Amino acid sequence: MVVYCLLSEVVAVVLTLRPFPVAVDRRTVLILAVLLVLGVVQSETGRRVERIRRRVSGTPHINMTSVWTFAGVLLLPPLLLAVLVGGLYAHLAVRSWYRLQRVPVSRTVSNAAIILLSCYAAQAVLRVSGAEDVRSAFSRGWAGTFAIAAAGATFFVVNALLVLPARREVGRTPEALFGTWSDNGLEVATLCLGALNAVALAVLPGLVVLVLPPLLLLHRTVLVRQLEVAAHRDEKTGLYNTSGWHALAERTLAAATRQHSTFGLLMLDLDHFKQVNDTYGHLAGDAVLRAVAEAIISAVRGRGDAVGRFGGEEFVVLLPGIAHPDIGAVAERIRRAVAALKVPVGQLSITGLSTSIGMAVYPGAGTSLQRLLDAADTALYHAKATGRNKVVHVADLV
Repeated sequence: MVVYCLLSEVVAVVLTLRPFPVAVDRRTVLILAVLLVLGVVQSETGRRVERIRRRVSGTPHINMTSVWTFAGVLLLPPLLLAVLVGGLYAHLAVRSWYRLQRVPVSRTVSNAAIILLSCYAAQAVLRVSGAEDVRSAFSRGWAGTFAIAAAGATFFVVNALLVLPARREVGRTPEALFGTWSDNGLEVATLCLGALNAVALAVLPGLVVLVLPPLLLLHRTVLVRQLEVAAHRDEKTGLYNTSGWHALAERTLAAATRQHSTFGLLMLDLDHFKQVNDTYGHLAGDAVLRAVAEAIISAVRGRGDAVGRFGGEEFVVLLPGIAHPDIGAVAERIRRAVAALKVPVGQLSITGLSTSIGMAVYPGAGTSLQRLLDAADTALYHAKATGRNKVVHVADLV
């Protein structure tokens, strides 16, 4: 990851400093200044919101810089575009992210380099399409419109792909890799606003300030959504908490009832977890819980499966559309993943973890969520009472 980040930064610098036959006139410098000033104003007015978003977000999230950087793609030569991206990210780092340990300087530099490479890729597509900038696109009619759209699509795709190797942890599902529909919708919205910014600056520059009110409102709306998501997440593990998991499970039950389909539940309990806390301390215990949560997520089937923490060392897994023969394979995969864990704690590693798992499938084990949970819990209790570190299906107890 470090090598990739350094390489992307070197490539960004080389592309910035390459000779390019575009004259930098007074008007172009003025456009750079306007974009920088408006980007800083938007960042300052939304600074508190951005810092809260960073704190409540457990994963990388979309910021609003594309509104200004994509406008720069359509209006500025590469060198001034680099000044714009560098200025905006330097301001964000100093004013919005400096108190957050999860945003070190190296991460900010890497993010800025990736955004700049995405900008250059978008500019290359624009020029291949026959438009040097947004002004020349005007003269090409619909062809110019499609060129700008292609540049925006290129920015979106290239940025999504370049970010992946720079991440410390890469998920297994499309959502973990590329974000949710709402995340990507926000990025598309900011790119659209960036294109409108460029058009305004090229035709009636005074209209560019009109983008600030809707942009700030969009920023707050996104924060509200993130807070809603955070309210349904467990702070220690990032999994669904009890209320969040129950809400999702009730929706799954309603869908299964309508569609006459099945779904499964797994109840998991870490064996002898109290010994971990007593031996290594509660901070080590929290590290074990996080590692177990990651192991469970890595062992489930992917999109659609939901993992929750019910407090203490107890976890629950929702498996939509699964049948009796298949649920055992998922449970056994989870059991083996937990058994293989090595959790570093200082100079030591905690090993030898195990989990007991109880299984139940709708509708055979019950037609209400509480009955299913009770059935899975009964199977879990039997697993613990008969030696632990095993998987038991409630149907096997009948």
